Amino acid sequence: MTNRIRLLGALADPTRLRILSALRESELSVAELQEVLGVGQSRISNHLAQLKAVGLLRDRREGQKAYYRRAEVGREIWSLAEGAASELATQGRDGEALRRVLGQRQEKSKRYFDAVAGRLGKKYCPGRSWEAVGRLLLALAPRQVYADLGAGEGLISQLLAARAKKVIAVDHSPRMVEVGRDLAKRSGLKNLEYRQGDMEQPPIRPGSVDVVILSQALHHAVHPPRALEAAWKILRPGGTVLILDLMEHSFEAAREMYADVWLGFAPAELSRLLREAGFEGNTVEVVAKEKEGPGFQTLLAVGMKSV
Repeated sequence: MTNRIRLLGALADPTRLRILSALRESELSVAELQEVLGVGQSRISNHLAQLKAVGLLRDRREGQKAYYRRAEVGREIWSLAEGAASELATQGRDGEALRRVLGQRQEKSKRYFDAVAGRLGKKYCPGRSWEAVGRLLLALAPRQVYADLGAGEGLISQLLAARAKKVIAVDHSPRMVEVGRDLAKRSGLKNLEYRQGDMEQPPIRPGSVDVVILSQALHHAVHPPRALEAAWKILRPGGTVLILDLMEHSFEAAREMYADVWLGFAPAELSRLLREAGFEGNTVEVVAKEKEGPGFQTLLAVGMKSV
């Protein structure tokens, strides 16, 4: 049997089409796919194995959990699969279930940051080190307009505000924004503005900032590519995006302890995400390594929006 026949056979099953459609934009666990499709685990696992066997899916494991995403194959294959999936009667229901599952991810993160607002700086946070923060600050240019996406209480924003023309700190947690505004007011930082919003759709006018910062924020994004696309959109031509984030790791407990959505990023993966978002001249390097377990490493990524 040829590879093409096996591939067409894999696409001929409605459940497998539903799986591929659900994985169009987001990596999902087996449990999340069960919730989206309303199908039992053994049946889901069987279909996933068949899709992986023909090269349509890739998977990764974190402890006892498996996460699946679509593989990089020809655009015509995905066009065929998506067209067929759109004809299924379950498409609308699956879409609503997928939005609910992804919303639960985001709500979990929001609850965590609401709970620790006002004391985040006093607690351990993976990847936060003065060495890494110092490297970030050294890469900044003074007297410009900055956007700090996923800012939390705004540690970076407050440090920047002493030199910047203006700093806009964006966070999706109402409590974080409230705490940040109070800190800015007490510090007399009139050029620091806090806005509530999602890093994937920041409440900032397109083409209005010089530098976008994502400091230990991207691994909390439901869709990291969308967050980077949003950063590109709000930057002026010639602007810069600066990212501090965790290098890919296997400390699965971070999902529960810190409401992490992603367990860091491989340097090559982060470079690819920047490139696909439209950034040029990208660099990604390890700037900090923690000596104590689980030994998190921090990446600094820099990208430019062409003039």
